[in-house]
Amino acid sequence: MLRLLHTADVHLDSPLKSLALRDPELAERADIATRAAFSRIIDTAITENVAALLIAGDLFDGRQRSARTGAFLISEFDRLRAHGIRVFYVKGNHDAENPVSGAIDLPDNVHVFGGRAEKVQLAENVWIHGISYAHRHAPESLLPKFHPPVPGAINIGMLHTSLTGAPGHDVYAPCTVAELAAHGFDYWALGHVHKRQVHHESPLIVMPGTPQGRDIGETGPKSATLITITEGISIRQVPTSILEFATIDLMAAEAESNEALRTMLRQKVQEMANSLHGDFGAVRVRLTVDPARYWRLLRDRDVWNETVRDILRETGRLWLEKLVIERFETKKSAGHGAIDELGQLMNDVLQEKAFRRKLHGRVEEFLSELPPELRAEMAGDETGLAKLADDLAHAGRERVLAHMRGGEDR
Repeated sequence: MLRLLHTADVHLDSPLKSLALRDPELAERADIATRAAFSRIIDTAITENVAALLIAGDLFDGRQRSARTGAFLISEFDRLRAHGIRVFYVKGNHDAENPVSGAIDLPDNVHVFGGRAEKVQLAENVWIHGISYAHRHAPESLLPKFHPPVPGAINIGMLHTSLTGAPGHDVYAPCTVAELAAHGFDYWALGHVHKRQVHHESPLIVMPGTPQGRDIGETGPKSATLITITEGISIRQVPTSILEFATIDLMAAEAESNEALRTMLRQKVQEMANSLHGDFGAVRVRLTVDPARYWRLLRDRDVWNETVRDILRETGRLWLEKLVIERFETKKSAGHGAIDELGQLMNDVLQEKAFRRKLHGRVEEFLSELPPELRAEMAGDETGLAKLADDLAHAGRERVLAHMRGGEDR
């Protein structure tokens, strides 16, 4: 029996800045989340007595240069070396642009595949095949560059690929599942797409997903894939994430009072804390309410933000990522006359070119005062700047109307 551990898309030191901006108390935990998840992978490799750790690309995150990251990696790989565990690593698109990825002197148990396809013997009848990205972009398929399988052996291929495409991910080294299956390998250790998926059972073609979610778009527990080779190959997930992103959706129409709403929320929050797989969680809470209550909650948003944050903190494991207040319309929803006219007038103003130019200028001025990495996080390009400005303007309009409409219900 031989065991391997397969991971990808670690994105060491990925900043998770949006959390730090929203909750300073969460900043420290978010800052170490990717490293802690990687350390958990190393712990699992040692505990499960694996022969090798397979890292299928994007170990690093973008262009961030950090001597601390290099020292951390060497220390973690040394832990594996002390237990006779080898590491096989193919560089992905983020690794190819990271200055640290080629500058650190890794221990001799780590094999980094180059830009040409290689095959390395792991055991008497097990071969690891891989190819790294030589540049940031890989617009063509890398599959034709791989060696054919070694006859009579278990052949494992490592490839950082988008396959035929995935939402939210750029197309890199495209190929189809059918093409991978036809190549003759017994297991394909893929990387690039952050959501785990077993694409094919025989041969096994596995995208392990990221071991640590980076934002609310990557909810739920994350994992690595433990491979067991006996007469055949079997796999199982092993948990890795430290910080787990989650959502709570609460239809608050049944709550007759604010006290009842808080009671409902506490119940949901406790249920989530009990079912959490990670060490702690960043939670987006979405309250859907009728129009009258919507305006009252929006009017008192600052109070509700702190209230929801405190309810989550009571668990000792959960923090607020964001509070979203939404409304559903009812047939009995009545107009508000002059207030409705004011809302429409503000909408018209928001569409005026002169106003939009001035608004974008003010937002750009604000962003210029921030460090470069925070600017990129909030608005990385012109499209991001326009969206940020529109979101802020819309939120301002809603707050003005909330103070007027909410006041009618005092």
